[in-house]
Amino acid sequence: MRVGLGWNWGTCSGAGFGLMFLFRQGPDTLKLNRRVVAVLAIAAGVLCLVGGALVVWRAERVLRGSAAAVAASETIPVDISTVSAEPNPGFEGMSAPAVFRSGAAFEERFYLAGPGGLFAYSLTGELEHVYRVGMDLPPAPLGAMAVGTLTDGRQPELLMATAGEGVLAFDGRRFRQIRARDAEARNVTALLPLASGRLLMGTAKRGLLVWDGKTLRRFHSTTNDIYVTALAGTEAELWVGTLDRGVLHWRGGQAETLGEQEGLPDARVESVALTDGAAYVGTPAGVAEVRGGKVVRVLARGRYARAVFADEQGLLVGQMEGGVLRVGVSEQTDASGLRRAISARRDESLDGRRMDDARETPVEQFVAVGNARYAVTGDQLLRMEAGGEWAKVLGGDAALLTDRDISALMVGSDGRLWIGYFDRGLDIVPATGGRPLHVENEQVFCVNRIAENARQGAVAVATANGLVLFDRDGRQKQVLTREQGLIANHVTDVALYGDGMAAATPAGITFLDSSGAHSVYAFQGLVNNHVYALGARGDGLMVGTLGGLSLVSDGTVRRNWNTGTSGLKANWITALVMAGTDWLAGTYGSGIERMDAAGVVTPTEATTAGTVVNPGAMLSDGRVVLAGTLGRGLLVGDATGTRWKTVTAGLPSLNVTALAVDKGVVYVGTDNGLVRIAEDKL
Repeated sequence: MRVGLGWNWGTCSGAGFGLMFLFRQGPDTLKLNRRVVAVLAIAAGVLCLVGGALVVWRAERVLRGSAAAVAASETIPVDISTVSAEPNPGFEGMSAPAVFRSGAAFEERFYLAGPGGLFAYSLTGELEHVYRVGMDLPPAPLGAMAVGTLTDGRQPELLMATAGEGVLAFDGRRFRQIRARDAEARNVTALLPLASGRLLMGTAKRGLLVWDGKTLRRFHSTTNDIYVTALAGTEAELWVGTLDRGVLHWRGGQAETLGEQEGLPDARVESVALTDGAAYVGTPAGVAEVRGGKVVRVLARGRYARAVFADEQGLLVGQMEGGVLRVGVSEQTDASGLRRAISARRDESLDGRRMDDARETPVEQFVAVGNARYAVTGDQLLRMEAGGEWAKVLGGDAALLTDRDISALMVGSDGRLWIGYFDRGLDIVPATGGRPLHVENEQVFCVNRIAENARQGAVAVATANGLVLFDRDGRQKQVLTREQGLIANHVTDVALYGDGMAAATPAGITFLDSSGAHSVYAFQGLVNNHVYALGARGDGLMVGTLGGLSLVSDGTVRRNWNTGTSGLKANWITALVMAGTDWLAGTYGSGIERMDAAGVVTPTEATTAGTVVNPGAMLSDGRVVLAGTLGRGLLVGDATGTRWKTVTAGLPSLNVTALAVDKGVVYVGTDNGLVRIAEDKL
């Protein structure tokens, strides 16, 4: 599909557009009398007559023309500031795996970037400095990197995309931040600095943006709603990879879209590499070779091409799994002028020796430094040797934790720290330190909640695949699913109640006690079937659901609260804790609300529109009340939950997902790592 961006001289629509544009300026901007209009009309006629002799928009003016066509309302306000280290109140990081998303050579150093921060290495491989996310840098994971000189910069800079904090520019000594005030424009997914000094920013929800050193604008109306995954090219010829719409090709003032109907093996584009008049588009189903605006063939068909690099030697294809695939290509041109392949050599395994460390992690990017070729994988940097083998240069170091995405925390009565992960099972860290016990299987995969029954020496782990029971030492004893009486397999929360437990699910609550398993759901009066949070007090069980609050006692629903019948500001209840004799309810969208012993719901200082408390991310220990939010950091309240403040400095992410406290130490889990801090420092 092709979209024209220049004037259509054949039908004189360009001249007509010019007149319309002048009239739309209004009398305050341009006062036109009839004589002026007549002159313009004559000029338009002349343009139509000589249009064939005029030069249509030159390719290098595409960006300028696009920006001029964007209305003032498409400008996105931006704040430019120097980045300085946040005053860390005392958070200490717990060793999590280094995850790399991109790499770049800059000022005789090699930089690797990822969720944890920016790692600066000498060219001989020594780690010289780590700029930590949340401490030295804004609390947002780093993504794509590029080197360029921007119009508002005085020298080349290392440019870094972030997932939530815009773009960082580093001159080797100081960081500055280009931060859009629109939160969705700050989730930057791809970067392309241009020779003109402009910077193209691909985003997840705001499409393609262009920064000219003074203003940030949408690139063009046709790219407003796309999820940009890759950028390549120049002002004369631009390639834009998307999440689900193929690749957009801009050339000579026109744009064309290449998708599956045009021969692309998949509509999701992971990477784009350019060389010798060809574009190689990496997708989950292979690499499309594009020449002359057409897909001429598909290479490495069926392979997940996460990253692609092209040069005179052929193609390097970085796979989601399986390491690096070399594709050597030789071509010739037939009589019709179409290129056709006469040979394509494929090495179906890893080049050279099979590297166990590289097989399971995706290859994120290829980097060329002179004649050297590097591959950035999930946790290391590889270099191609003379014989085609790949050797580890950096990374691959052991870490204490298995993953960075924390979903649940619990400190047992014996001092062991239980860490649940979003999709990597759980770690059990000994109280005395040392290597944790890792548990990951078909049931223990996505962990939602961890609760201990100290009297019975058991630990219940709520997962997306059932309720898994462990002994105190971390040995798995039993798995409870629908076959064992749960109303649903997906367990969102678990609480000790009566002589047993209560399990929350998206279909209601299941009570597990000496009498067996029995459930309560909407048919018995529960305000909503989808239960997110449980809180036990005496013989009462407070239930937080998608539709409000319910009080259950002796297996019977006693009372319901929602926005229509109480002071609740939001029906979606995500977390519950006790503060004195009151309940504090975390919500999705209104922060934290209070319910007193009489059932009266009132707001707190932390009841704010737009604040999302993450599921299960609240705790109260009699000294403080803590709540983890989605994108707003850690809420810290006094013992009664009356006075509140927000803590962001020192956190590896503003998405706080899990909390635990033990002997005056608070553990704060995020989607980007785990930190701990002395409680009195909060």
